[in-house]
Amino acid sequence: MPTRSYADALVHTLFQQAQGFVGVYDAQLSRFTRVNAKGVQLLGFATEQALLDAPALPIRPATLESWETLLEAAQQHHYVVDARIELPGRPAVDARLELTHFEHEGRSLFLVGLHEQEQGRLQRAERELAQSVGRFEAVVANATIGIVVCDRQGVIISANRLSQQLFGYAEGELPGQKIEVLVPNAAGRRHEQLRESFNANPSVRAMGAHRAGLEALRKDGSVFPVEVSLSYFYLDDELYVVSYILDITYKKEAERELIAQRQRVEGLNAELEQKVADRTHALLSTLEQLEQRTEELAKALAAEQELGELKSRFVSMASHEFRTPLTAVMNSATLIEKYPGADQQDKRVKHLQRIRASVKHLNDILEEFLSVGRIEEGRIEARPADLDFGALLADTVADVQSLLKPGQIIEQRTECPAPVHLDSSLLRKILVNLLSNAIKYSGDNSVVTVRTACTGGHLTLTVQDQGVGISQEDQEHLFERFFRARNVTNVPGTGLGLYIIAKYLELMNGRIELLSELGQGTTVTVTIPYENHPAD
Repeated sequence: MPTRSYADALVHTLFQQAQGFVGVYDAQLSRFTRVNAKGVQLLGFATEQALLDAPALPIRPATLESWETLLEAAQQHHYVVDARIELPGRPAVDARLELTHFEHEGRSLFLVGLHEQEQGRLQRAERELAQSVGRFEAVVANATIGIVVCDRQGVIISANRLSQQLFGYAEGELPGQKIEVLVPNAAGRRHEQLRESFNANPSVRAMGAHRAGLEALRKDGSVFPVEVSLSYFYLDDELYVVSYILDITYKKEAERELIAQRQRVEGLNAELEQKVADRTHALLSTLEQLEQRTEELAKALAAEQELGELKSRFVSMASHEFRTPLTAVMNSATLIEKYPGADQQDKRVKHLQRIRASVKHLNDILEEFLSVGRIEEGRIEARPADLDFGALLADTVADVQSLLKPGQIIEQRTECPAPVHLDSSLLRKILVNLLSNAIKYSGDNSVVTVRTACTGGHLTLTVQDQGVGISQEDQEHLFERFFRARNVTNVPGTGLGLYIIAKYLELMNGRIELLSELGQGTTVTVTIPYENHPAD
C-alpha cells in the first residue's frame, strides 16, 4: 500500500493538474476552502485567495436549484448537473457541474468539479478568434501608416484605409491590382526582378534602411515621396509580403526648408565673417594709421621740443655772443671820440683794431649761422679736386696764428706727399674749426698738435690740445646744434662748430672721433676717403 505522504503527493498532483475547475467546498462554512489553479483562471480571479474570499461564485446551475438543494442531493450520491458560468465583462460559458460528498475529520465536504462542454469551448474559441480578427482588422484599418499586403506574384490582397487615401483609391479598388500601379515610372521588368529577389530571400527591411529617394504613384498620376519597410509571413505555405508605407512629403519639405535655412545661415555666417574681416582690416588699418599719426605726433613733439631747446640755446648764445663784440665796438667808438689830437693816433688805431676784431667775430658768427642754414637746406655739395694737403694745412695754420694766446704754439706733422682728391673749401673750414677750438679751450703756453697721414685711400687728420677737456656726459651732445659743454659756458662760442664739421664730413663720407677727459685735453680724429670722388 502507498504511504500517506505518497498519497498526499498524488492527490495534490491530480488536484492541481486537473484541466477543469476542481475545488473543495465546506458546507458548514458555506464557501470553498481549496481551488486548483485552472479553476482560479477559469473564474477570472487573480489568485486562489481572492477566489476563496469572494462572497459568491458566478456559477449558476441550469436547473436554477439552490446550492443547498444540490448539496443535499450530492450527499445521497454523486451528483451531476448542467451549469453556466457567468463572468463580468465576458460571455457566459456552459459547463458540467459535478458534486461528490466526503467527510474529513468530522466535517462535511464536497468535491466540486466544473468542465466546459465541447460545444461551449468551440463557441468560446470562435468568439475569441472573431474578437482577435476584429482587433487585428481594427488595428490595420485604423493604422496611421499605409499597409499593403501582396502575394508572391505582386497582386494586392488587402490595403488598409490610409493606404487607399494616400494613393487616391476608393475602398475596395486596390485589392486584385498589381503592386506596380503604385510605383511611378516603373519598368515592370525591373520591379519584377526586385520582387523575385525578395521572394527568393525574404527578410525584414527597416524603414528607409536600403533605398533613399523612393516615390509612390497616386491614381491621378501625381507622385509623392515615401519611406517603405517590408516584412513577410507564410499562410498555408504561401508567401505574403507586407509593405508599410509612410508619406514623407512634409518631412522632405522640412528637410528642404532646413537645407535652405542652413544655406541661408551659412551665407549669413560667411557675410558676417566677411564683415568681421573687413571691420578687422579697417580697424587694423585705423590702428596702423593711428600709430603712424602717434609716431608722427611724437616726432613732431620731439622736433618741437628740440626746436624750443634750439631757440632757447640760440637766444642764450646770441644774447651773449652778439652783446660782447657789439659792446666792444660801442666802447671803442666812444673812446675814439675822446682822442681828437694828432698825437693820439696810436690810441685811435688800437680801438679801431678792436672794432675790426669785433666785427670779424660777428661776421664769423653770422657765417656759421648761414652755413647751418645752407647745410640743412641741402645747398652745400662736396666738390672734390686734386689738392696739396700739406700746402692747405700750412696756409690754414698761418691764418689762425692771430688767435694764439701768449706762449701757444701749433706743431705740424704731415705725411701726405702726393695730392689727394677732396673738396679744399670744406677741408679748410674743418681745419679752421678744429684749430680754433683747440686754441680757444687751451691755456697760455700750451701746444696744439696737428698730425696728418694719407694711406689706404684715406686722409687721417688729428688735432690734439692740452685744454680743459670735456666730460663724458657732455660728449654725448657735442654734435648737436647750439650745444656747449658746461665747463666752457664763459668762453665765447656758438656751439655750432662741431655740428658743422660733422655735416661737412657726411658730405664727404667721412667720420669723426673724439677722445677727451676733464683737465687732460681733447683729441679729435677725422678720417676722409679721398678716392671715392671722381675727378671733375
